[in-house]
Amino acid sequence: MPSLDDLRKRITSVKSTQKITKAMKMVAAAKLRKAQENAEKGRPYSEKMKNIINNLANSITEKETAPKLIAGTGQDKTYLCVVMTADRGLCGGFNTNICRLAKVNFEKILKEGKTLKIITVGSKGLDQIKRDYGKHVIQKLSFKDRKKISFREAEEVGKIILDLFYKNEFDICLLFFNNFKNVITQIPQAQQIIPAKKEKSSSEPAADDFYEFEPDEDEILENLLPKNISTQIFKAFLENAASEQGSRMTAMDNATRNAGELVEKLTINYNRSRQASITKELIEIISGAESL
Repeated sequence: MPSLDDLRKRITSVKSTQKITKAMKMVAAAKLRKAQENAEKGRPYSEKMKNIINNLANSITEKETAPKLIAGTGQDKTYLCVVMTADRGLCGGFNTNICRLAKVNFEKILKEGKTLKIITVGSKGLDQIKRDYGKHVIQKLSFKDRKKISFREAEEVGKIILDLFYKNEFDICLLFFNNFKNVITQIPQAQQIIPAKKEKSSSEPAADDFYEFEPDEDEILENLLPKNISTQIFKAFLENAASEQGSRMTAMDNATRNAGELVEKLTINYNRSRQASITKELIEIISGAESL
């Protein structure tokens, strides 16, 4: 059984940890609001971009002359998987959930005999992936030194992906990130960004989905498609930022409550031990007095 001094030190230590987790929860809550607003504002732009590209792609008549980013290489032998996670921990299952979905896809790709290449964006994703799939990692990116992620960072990642694609280093590119739903729920996503997926709707297109293009579709796509890659990556950054803060806030709230419960249990044990010690001393004093 631990001594009174050990229990006292343990209670003090847990209370100090509780103060830290409570402060981290408050900081995450403050950051979450802004991150959530940014994610929600970015969604319409990225969705509209996808709709325009889908409309343009469906209007192309000659597939042989279609931009490579839509038509692809005509093969699916090599996959490039971009795993986007955080650079900091203490955010619950945020990083683990993304890596779990990514690993499921890695296994599927390798079982089919395809070639796997991985780019990690965020140090926490690399930590979880390098043990089993380290030999497939071709590039490691981290923006830990940047205070705020902007479109510039998305363009940096997009440029790396496009350079590899134009060098015929891969056929299909998948993007892994967390889609923010609410503070408690963040849904891991796997999005194919190269070649751009053409979506066919069974219903009639809305009136604002019809466009007249000047110049022609091919020329517009040549300029728009590379920008779309950076846009989808930036959307993933925004979704991840909101998901990370939401997950951290929930995790720190649980940690604060658990610390409180642990302090209560330790305090009860401390009081019992103290009472037992006092009782023992009284018995010894009474026994000594009676022997005299």
